[in-house]
Amino acid sequence: MTPTWQRELDNFIGIKPIFVIEGNVADLYPWSPAPNTAAPAPEAADPSAAADFLPLDALLAALFAGTDPGRPRPYRFLFVDPLRGISDPLGTGDATILANAAQREAAQITAEAEALNPASDPASRQQPYAANRLVHDALLVRAALSRRLDDDAAAPASVACVFNLASRLASSPEDLTPEENAVFMNLYLGAADAIRGDGAHVNTLVLVVNRASDVPSWLTRGNPDARVISIPNPDRPAREAYLDRAFPDLADPSLAKVRGKLIDTTDAMKLVELDELRRLYARGGTEPAAIPQLVDLYKYGIRENQWTAMADKLRDDPAAVLRRRVKGQEPAIDKIVTVLKRSVLGFSGMQHSSGTKPKGVLFLAGPTGTGKTEMVKAVTELLFGDERSYLRFDMSEYAAENADQKLFGAPPGYVGYEAGGQLTNAVRANPFSVLLFDEVEKAHPSIMDKFLQILEDGRMTDGQGQTVYFSETIIFFTSNVGISEELLDEHGRIVGRRNIVHPGEPYDAIRAKVEAAMATHFKPEVLNRIGDNIVVFDYISPEASRLILQAQLAKINGNVRARCGITVAASAALTEHLLEAAMADEVRERGGRGIGNLVENAYLNPLATFIFDNGIERGEAVEALLAHGAVAFRRATDDGRAPLVGAAGETACLAPEDR
Repeated sequence: MTPTWQRELDNFIGIKPIFVIEGNVADLYPWSPAPNTAAPAPEAADPSAAADFLPLDALLAALFAGTDPGRPRPYRFLFVDPLRGISDPLGTGDATILANAAQREAAQITAEAEALNPASDPASRQQPYAANRLVHDALLVRAALSRRLDDDAAAPASVACVFNLASRLASSPEDLTPEENAVFMNLYLGAADAIRGDGAHVNTLVLVVNRASDVPSWLTRGNPDARVISIPNPDRPAREAYLDRAFPDLADPSLAKVRGKLIDTTDAMKLVELDELRRLYARGGTEPAAIPQLVDLYKYGIRENQWTAMADKLRDDPAAVLRRRVKGQEPAIDKIVTVLKRSVLGFSGMQHSSGTKPKGVLFLAGPTGTGKTEMVKAVTELLFGDERSYLRFDMSEYAAENADQKLFGAPPGYVGYEAGGQLTNAVRANPFSVLLFDEVEKAHPSIMDKFLQILEDGRMTDGQGQTVYFSETIIFFTSNVGISEELLDEHGRIVGRRNIVHPGEPYDAIRAKVEAAMATHFKPEVLNRIGDNIVVFDYISPEASRLILQAQLAKINGNVRARCGITVAASAALTEHLLEAAMADEVRERGGRGIGNLVENAYLNPLATFIFDNGIERGEAVEALLAHGAVAFRRATDDGRAPLVGAAGETACLAPEDR
């Protein structure tokens, strides 16, 4: 169970005088001591629950002592950090002895420098004895590494100086102040002059950082004395071993599935977080079978699991609810209903090793105006009762090279770092969400690379280092890719676009063109993670056009009645006239938006003009008619040869027998 990074560190102890340890540096780590060797007692965990899981300081002491019982490595430790200076987290007492001895050797280094440079100002040369506490601490480390500290009768031993929180030594590692430069120069010189023994062990500097880039590049890059060791988040075997110790109640064979689900749902969590989960369980009130639910409580706080409450909403024909808003897209409706049912059961991602995938991922592609965005609104209304509850991101706003920082947060030191990312902030505030990434093909390619982790593991680490979980979200992507192509002039400049699919083409042909275009535009790893959840929308059929037209007319008439108290009725002949106009290719190519534009120009605008110009008052009724091949309106109370106002504002007359 020994992690690779521990084996790598063990191999180079006594070989490399500088280790830079980065990554997951504030966790607990599995430790498997060799037979007949004693591991230090863990300091940051309950010994009864995690006897073989150590914090980094204790683990370093164990590793430096050696894993071969026949060849121990005698090391004494000096721990330093920017705030406390010298500390003794192991409680061995070595810190005081080493610090006093290092202080004497540091004074000797200072005296030697003054003797060699009697006429110069030490501070102007950034010497280690400049008046700065961090510089002084770095000088102590240099002295401990480069001088023999023979101050007691202890057996000869090498010294390991561990500088914790070394990321905080410089505000900008590539633009150091004179004092910061003196700190790192002391550390560099100390390691360069480190006392080397017989090859079995050597004085060693260990810098513990969040990232290797937090220290100057000249300290590590191209430096044969330095080795960078990256600590990853605990893998599945480490989590499994820790959870078995932390939750002995799950050893019951009848709870094997619960145990497996707990291991899956804790993916990407650190062991210190699992220990907090253990303590949460130890407070009581949770049955062993419900331990996985504690993970939701830990990640999201005290919030109702809205997916559980949504199950009832999917029992009464959810497809019919979606059809009321989206017309003629049966393949999309069937696929989405299947995904929703799978989501509320918690079955998403069961076939994969990760148990934290999003609840559902759907990629809606096809012609514009065919109902892709409307489908997302319909799903949101079905689940949450309000179509405005979804989170929409217009991906055309993220086309710039560094636009991913707007979504996921800027890294430290960059503008906007404190604000975080628009996406990560929104999901952290409301993890039970429907997410829409509209026209995703317009986003910068680097953003799709970022989505890989979300689609695979259901999580994302933002610019501030905080993990945001997407495992309770349904994610929709929409795209028009494959519907049109750019038109270029003789100089290769873009001068327009033209459609390459058209109304009336067989659906299978449209789908083949769209899928081929997606395979060209998006990376295979993105499409592989979306899998079979790509739904290609067809052009709106004549029957769907009729339903959309009738729905829009009814909506206009209903809103006029609700807002103005005026009753408006459209004749069947008028509806057929508008439907005939909606069948034109130039309208169908724009889908539902084309019908909406048609209704606005031919119906809504002249209706508004008629009501305004004729002083129609609350309580009156207006008839919408077809007169002389055009839309016309009249007061419903008029009789005989009633005046009509057409779309162009002209006045006509209609005999009773023509009504």
